[in-house]
Amino acid sequence: MPKDKTKKRGFSSTGTPYGRPGKMYSGTAASAAAAKVAHNVFKMNKDIGQHILINPGIVDRIIDKAALKQSDTVLEVGPGTGNLTMKILENARKVIAVEMDPRMAAELTKRVQGKPAERKLELMLGDVIKTELPYFDVCISNTPYQISSPLVFKLLALPTPPRMCVLMFQKEFADRLTAQPGDAFYSRLSANVQMWSKVTHVMKVGKGNFKPPPQVESAVVKIEPKFPRPTVSYDEWDGMLRILFIRKNKTISAVFGLSTVQALLERNYRTWCAQNDIPLELDDAAADNDGDTAMVEDSVSGADIMEGLEGVDPDDLPRGFHEVLAESRSAKKQGKRKSRGKFAELVRSKVKSVLDETDLASRRAAKCDQGDFLNLLYSFNKEGIHFS
Repeated sequence: MPKDKTKKRGFSSTGTPYGRPGKMYSGTAASAAAAKVAHNVFKMNKDIGQHILINPGIVDRIIDKAALKQSDTVLEVGPGTGNLTMKILENARKVIAVEMDPRMAAELTKRVQGKPAERKLELMLGDVIKTELPYFDVCISNTPYQISSPLVFKLLALPTPPRMCVLMFQKEFADRLTAQPGDAFYSRLSANVQMWSKVTHVMKVGKGNFKPPPQVESAVVKIEPKFPRPTVSYDEWDGMLRILFIRKNKTISAVFGLSTVQALLERNYRTWCAQNDIPLELDDAAADNDGDTAMVEDSVSGADIMEGLEGVDPDDLPRGFHEVLAESRSAKKQGKRKSRGKFAELVRSKVKSVLDETDLASRRAAKCDQGDFLNLLYSFNKEGIHFS
């Protein structure tokens, strides 16, 4: 009896609904097919970082570096059409996938429908930064680049941080995460993240591994939160680093000599003294002279307060800067002056004492390590100088 030559219609051997009927897909072809079908169904939204990873070799290496256990619950941020998700589902007990785009969520739902993996997938629709996350052991993400920094700090700030995070980022951001003191990319981000975790570069990922291709190169990093966590106030630590990295290549004494920084430290010290019932027996500590329309020479004007901050991203400015600037402008507008001579001198003397004690006055933040920063923070706090 002759064989029936009629082609059977249905899904490919991989079980994916993204292959054309009767066409076999595997490896890169299956991933590319999923991306192509999704791209044909709806236009990718590049504004929220929709670039689908289509290289199964990259997927396999990410899974390998995550060292997943069959008992693990994995958080995946931005699963897209599920090329990475499907591989995670093979190696973990459960996947919690957080997707912002309802169209992508629908495609992923169709991809697991009717398969054993469907029972292992929990799909959450929304912005991961604003979403309250359940417990998970590992985070894996082809991260939308716009949320790179907020995502990293959200993960590290969780009450119970994950055992490990394997995350794809824009290469420049990844370079900043892994940079060491003295490197060109060493920054506040580097010092902050490395304080709370161990960060390792995994691999560089070229543009051609995505569909549609992004405009920049990418890289994968592994972040392992430290356990137990360092017993340091994050707000204090970050507040000091924000000051030090205003101009990371200036000497630390020069940075603390900026009028902006002096005004901030005076404000913070006054607050700390008030909270701890420490009297300030200085005649001119906070005297306002309503009748005098001239600003005293030692006060900080709206123009002076911008000294050293030209070109600094507003999000990177020290905490309290905007309040200090507003107070200065308000005082100038009302014709008030604040005599800051003795009080300012007191704070300056404390700063000088700390820099002399730590022997860091002539050092630069760009070349300081965690030990240097911790020593500096401890010495400032001992003098009553705080940064949060």
